[in-house]
Order: sequence, then C-alpha cells, then structure tokens
Amino acid sequence: MARKGSSTIQEELYPTSDETAREDIDDARLLDLDAEKESPFLRAQKRVPARRSPLPKKTAARIVWGFAVIVAAALAAIAVSAFYRYGEHSWRFRLNSSEDIEMSGLTNVTHAQIMEVMGGDIGRNIFYIPLDQRQKQLEQIPWVETASVMRFTPNRIRIQIHERTPVAFARVGSKIMLVDAGGVLMELSTRKRYSFPVVIGMSSGEPLSTRTPRMKIYNQLIAALDSTGARYSQDLSEVDLSDPEDVKVLTNDPDGAVLVHLGSANYLDRFKIYVTHLREWRQQFQKLESVDLRYDRQIIVNPDLPGAARQPAVTLAAARAAISAGVKAAVLVERAPSKPSAQHVVVSRPAPAKRWQKIIHSAKKSAAASHGKRKPAVSNAALSSKWTPAAAPKKPSPAILKGPSR
Repeated sequence: MARKGSSTIQEELYPTSDETAREDIDDARLLDLDAEKESPFLRAQKRVPARRSPLPKKTAARIVWGFAVIVAAALAAIAVSAFYRYGEHSWRFRLNSSEDIEMSGLTNVTHAQIMEVMGGDIGRNIFYIPLDQRQKQLEQIPWVETASVMRFTPNRIRIQIHERTPVAFARVGSKIMLVDAGGVLMELSTRKRYSFPVVIGMSSGEPLSTRTPRMKIYNQLIAALDSTGARYSQDLSEVDLSDPEDVKVLTNDPDGAVLVHLGSANYLDRFKIYVTHLREWRQQFQKLESVDLRYDRQIIVNPDLPGAARQPAVTLAAARAAISAGVKAAVLVERAPSKPSAQHVVVSRPAPAKRWQKIIHSAKKSAAASHGKRKPAVSNAALSSKWTPAAAPKKPSPAILKGPSR
C-alpha cells in the first residue's frame, strides 16, 4: 500500500489560506439565510392589495348561465316568429287544388261530399284552415262515424274517414234507407248490396234519442234469433218496431209471407214455435196471414188488426234503388190491413177431453150468434164462419178455438 507523502499529510493537517476563506464565506451565507427565516426583528414585506367581487363565485356563474339562457330563448323566439311570418305569407304553404287533399277510407262517402266541406279552403294557407271545425263538419255527413283531418307541410291536407256500419234497412215515409246500430239513418249504398230486414216504425222527423232505443230492441232480436247458429234472422224480411211491447216480424216464406207477433221477450223460443208448427197451420188453414205468439197459454192465428197503421207507398224510383241495394221485393208489396169484421182463430195448448168439448160447443154458439148478425159471406176462407174443426183426437195437437172478432 503506497504511503502518503509528507506534503499531502501536511495539506490535510494545515489547509491553505484560500480554502479557509472560501469556507468562511459559505458559512456566512448559511447563517444569513437562517437569520432571514427565523429572526423576528426583520421588517415585514409590503403586501399588494387584491380587489374582491361583491358576489360569490357560484352566484356569478349562475347569473352568467341565466343570461345565456335568456339570450338563447330570445334568439329562438325571433327565429320562430320569422318562420311563422314566412309560413303565413309564403306561396309554398297554399292549398292549390283538390289534388292536394288526400282522402282515405271512402266506400260509401263520395268525393263530392268531402269537397262540399273542404272546397272553400282551396287557395288558402294550410295554417289558416281550422282543422277541428272541418272535422266536426265531416262528421255531420250521415255515413261518417269519425273523421280526422291533418296538415302536412308544405301544402298537403290528409283526411281519414271511418264509415258507419249499417245493420238494417229502414222504411222512412216513402223511402228505403239504411240504419246503423245507433239509429242513424243513411242513404242507400250504390256500391254494395246488403241482406238485411227492413225496419218499420221510424220517421226522419223523430230525434235520434227515440230511434236509438228501438234499434237496441232490434239488435237484441237479431242476436237472439242467431244465437244458436240457425240464422233465423235470414228468414225475416221486415221488423216492425212501432210498438216496443209487441215486436212483429214478417217472414220471407215461399208459400206466403206471415206476420209473427213476438212480444217483448223470449224471441227465440217464440220463433221456434212458429217454425215448428208452420206446416201444420198451413194444412189447417187455407190462408195463413199472421200468428200471435205473445201469450203463454194460447196461439192466435190470423189475429184481427183493426185500424192498423198503413205505410206510405214507396215510389217507383225508391223501389228500384231499394231492390238494387238488396231489399227483398216482398217488403215493397203493399199489404192492406185485415178487415174489422174478420174473425180470428185461437189455437191453445192441449186441454182435457171434457173441457175440449165445452170449448168447441161454446165456440159454435158464439159463431152462430155472430153469423146471424152479419152477412154469411166472408172474404177470408181460412177465417170463414163455416169452417168447423176436425174431430178431436184423444190427445189433440193444439186445441183449436174459433170465435168472433174482438
């Protein structure tokens, strides 16, 4: 290991004057820094004054955002106002012709009926067309149940029509019309044929509140007759609703129309009685015109109808239009009411043999008395006083009673 020289050892032990001066300067600097930090006798530095805002920062930010929103809303309002003025006066939003009106859902409602309502708006700005008012006017058309009117820019109007569904023909005065389930009357359709009975007992002058309950009775009648799937309603050519307590139907029978009184309830059961005994009654009576099934204990065949209301005659043009729409020709034939002097035949349920003989005996007496008061000639052969019932069997199929008119 090399030994240090004497000169090196001497420098370490006795440093030179330059090194000693440098060390003193460094120590003085360190002392000055410590004194500046720790000495309490140093003069404080002068602080620069700062301006404070009278509002907190959050409040100021909110005000700025609110102002920005107000400015944006004002600009939007100005833009909308400018666009509205442009839409009011620009020719681009003008309804030029009927081709600019789109229509859908028209079957029985004609294009001419729609234009009667919308024709006045041709050449008008679409923003000035009162859509709600036009909708109400369109719904005043009898065939229209509901209507919707919409505008589409730049110059289109769209109309959607939902038409009424007819459920029957209706004889109103000397015309035949269609009627829906609520009692609204409509003109006959020229585009479609229907297979409905004709409802009588309505007039165009009566309010809708009167026709609606009658059509409710009609709906109940049709629903009852078709409830078992037999479709008995197809056999009807006419339904008389003039008396709600006595619903009368005219059947479309090949051997002759028969007027059936069904009362106000049990429509299906009573009509089944008519269907079951129809052939038997035609064999017993030469002419079967009407049957009254309103009573539980008896059936009246060819009842007397004095003072029956006579329907106005249908005009020839109305009859042709009705037949082309599907009305059965039998309904259009004028039927005169029964004569007041005509007698009626009562068919009651089977009775005991002794009671049966008493009924026949009393019937003969009353018939002889009435025959002596009137002329012997009777126009209706089936109702003639000369007619006598056949010998009663042990268990007769309905008992037959013949008596004078009411």
